[in-house]
Amino acid sequence: MSNIYGITLKNEGKIYYFNGEDLEVESGKYVVVETEKGIQYGKVMYKAESAKVNIPVEEMKKVLRLSTEEDYDTYIKNLAAAEKCLAKARKLAKELELQMNILDASYTLDRKQLLFNFIADERVDFRELAKKLAASYKTRIELRQIGARDKARTICGIGQCGRTLCCSTFLNHIDSVTMNMAKNQNIALNPSKINGLCGRLLCCLTYEDDEYVRCGQDMPNVGQTVKTDFGKGRVVSVDILNRKYKVDVDGVIKEIELGCGKCNK
Repeated sequence: MSNIYGITLKNEGKIYYFNGEDLEVESGKYVVVETEKGIQYGKVMYKAESAKVNIPVEEMKKVLRLSTEEDYDTYIKNLAAAEKCLAKARKLAKELELQMNILDASYTLDRKQLLFNFIADERVDFRELAKKLAASYKTRIELRQIGARDKARTICGIGQCGRTLCCSTFLNHIDSVTMNMAKNQNIALNPSKINGLCGRLLCCLTYEDDEYVRCGQDMPNVGQTVKTDFGKGRVVSVDILNRKYKVDVDGVIKEIELGCGKCNK
């Protein structure tokens, strides 16, 4: 039976699954892995259960070995070299008058590929830039345009809650966030309230969405006219998690409590 490991290839980066075969590795240890881009240096975050991983084991890339001091030295040298490559790439992009902001650069451990991430408002023809970079560094060049969320993850910052952005700390996989999630939580649809620094919907809207959906069953909406034991009235406020709402019945505010009901897990 193969050992499956969740491994990140950069600090607080996305976690990928690799087949460790018979290799036993503790969490926190560093390994050398095979990827589509070449040989890379990664950190084992945890050992995964095959039943909970949606990728067939036979389709996973392999953990080649535990890292050595030589691998670590190479990794550190690559980080330093990539910083110099980043500075040169930015300079060349400016000379070519390309409307792009190159955020970072990274080498694979074997230096068979040099990857640059950039953001831009529109599509950019970077073919000339790629040629110049390939001529300078004699390796395969990949320029990848990333989205606003990936930019926020890379740059980091402080969110509305006063804490470091989730995507730059513990959030290794960014789920799809929809406007319905804000509606489910009865949040005012004000961009300044529901958008993060990236300008997209707050990732934390996903954290309690299942609970709000469960507790929101059979709950009326604010402004809706409902029948109660006190007569017909208009809903003026809703407390979803406590399954309570207040109704204006002929100028008198009445509180209706539905109880747990379908909210029970």
